[in-house]
This record gives sequence, C-alpha cells and structure tokens, in this order.
Amino acid sequence: MIVASDIADLGQGLASLHTRAQKIAFVPTMGNLHAGHLALVEQAHHHADAVVASIFVNPMQFAAHEDLSTYPRTLEADLTALETAGVDLVFTPSDREIYPEGSASHTAIHVPSLGDALCGKDRPGHFDGVCTVVYKLFQLVKPDVAVFGEKDLQQLLIIKKMVGDLGLPIEIQSGATQRAEDGLALSSRNHYLSAAERAIAPKLFSTLTACAESLPSASPNSVETLLASSRGELESAGFALDYFELRGLPLLQHVSDATQDCALFVAARLGQTRLIDNIQLLNR
Repeated sequence: MIVASDIADLGQGLASLHTRAQKIAFVPTMGNLHAGHLALVEQAHHHADAVVASIFVNPMQFAAHEDLSTYPRTLEADLTALETAGVDLVFTPSDREIYPEGSASHTAIHVPSLGDALCGKDRPGHFDGVCTVVYKLFQLVKPDVAVFGEKDLQQLLIIKKMVGDLGLPIEIQSGATQRAEDGLALSSRNHYLSAAERAIAPKLFSTLTACAESLPSASPNSVETLLASSRGELESAGFALDYFELRGLPLLQHVSDATQDCALFVAARLGQTRLIDNIQLLNR
C-alpha cells in the first residue's frame, strides 16, 4: 500500500496505480476508522480496479467551539486497517498541504438550501467546509467513483448536488449505515460516550424506527403529533435535541406526510456527544 503525505507523492502514487488500474474508487475519511468506513472500502472494491482513501481531519468544517483539537487521531491503526482492507493508496495530508494560507482565508464552496437545513442550520459553515475539502480531494485524486455513507445522509445529498452542479465526472455511490448490535449507528465520536451514556444511546435508533414505522399510515394532520411524541421520548431519556424532522428527498424540503420519498432525520446530544442518524422512507 502506498502512503502519500503530500500532493507530490500523491501524484506519483496515482501515476503508478494508473499503469495497472483503469478505474479508481475513492473513500475520503477523517480517520479513527471503524467497521462503517471499512464497509465503504469494501464497496469501493466492487466498483473499481484500485481503491484510494484519504485521512484528513478537516479544520474548515469545525466551528471554533467544536472538537477539532480533541477529534480522535489514530493514524497508525488506520493505516493498518486500510492495508488489511486492500486499499492501494492512502493520502494523509497536513493542514498546510490542503490550506497553504489557512482554512479561514480559503475559497469555500456553498451548496444553498441543502447546506443550510438540519445540521447546516445548527452548524453554520460546516457543509461549506465539507464541500470545499471534498472538491479539493476530488481534484487531486480524480477518481471515477467515490463512496460516502448514508449515516451522514444530508452530507451525501449535498455532495451529489455539488458534483452535479459543478459537472464533475465522478459517480457518487452510497453505502448503507453500519450499526452496533443494539442499533447505534457507528461513528468515530461514539467513543466520547460514557458507559452510562452508551447504554442510553441506542434509544435514538429505536425511537427513530418506531416513528418511521408509524408514519406511512399516519394522516398529514397526525404526522407532527408523532414527531412531537418521539421528541418527547428522547428528551425524557436524556437527549438534548437539535432536531427530529421529516424531510423530503432529495431536496430536504419540509413534508407533512410520508407518501413521497422522504427521511426521518435526528441530531441529538447525549452529554457532550452529538449523535446523528436517519431512516429513509422510499415509496418505490
């Protein structure tokens, strides 16, 4: 496995890959890898001749009060996991390599509407940072396929729109959310949870599931009642909610029934840990 820490090494590594691989798949990550990331790598192998991954904790998507300085960094373990998973090349740039003059003064990409809802409303500028770094990585790696997880469904939709709007010749693949046995969506931030919080955390998915099962048969007038009831259950369990909402797909517009393609989205804090999850309701 090739490990490239700068753009020059990345270019050399990609040139080497292209001598034997016609199609390149890309899996961008922020490291601290878990089974969810590795499932995306496995999916990437099915769609290309070679797989490239990146590990970069992107400062541009963190607000000043967020956990950039404490975000888990486990590079050596991550490289071992990616090599075991058959990744051909890993790009591990420094902040200066991606943002030579600092992220605060860097040109940003904004996806309106999609990037302003849900997590975009609660974390202003977050998706600008995501889109900017993903675009830069796309320009550097020039993959044919890129794979993103459905756990971050809003992010996935935003990346798809950015790729379409900017005419990038990249196929965006989505990977199913990977979960612990008790239903909690796998996340690099789960390790922040205390033992007591970890015992409560699966309530997020069970509440989401129960609400999703009730929505298809609910009248438009009762949808908000169901959502309010679910919010109350989570708050009673100890969660501080950022949102629990039903949104249409793929535009994330407010909807009052589940007769169209839509998804339930939740973001909630348990102690100091912010957890997100979703369930898609696809009427096809």
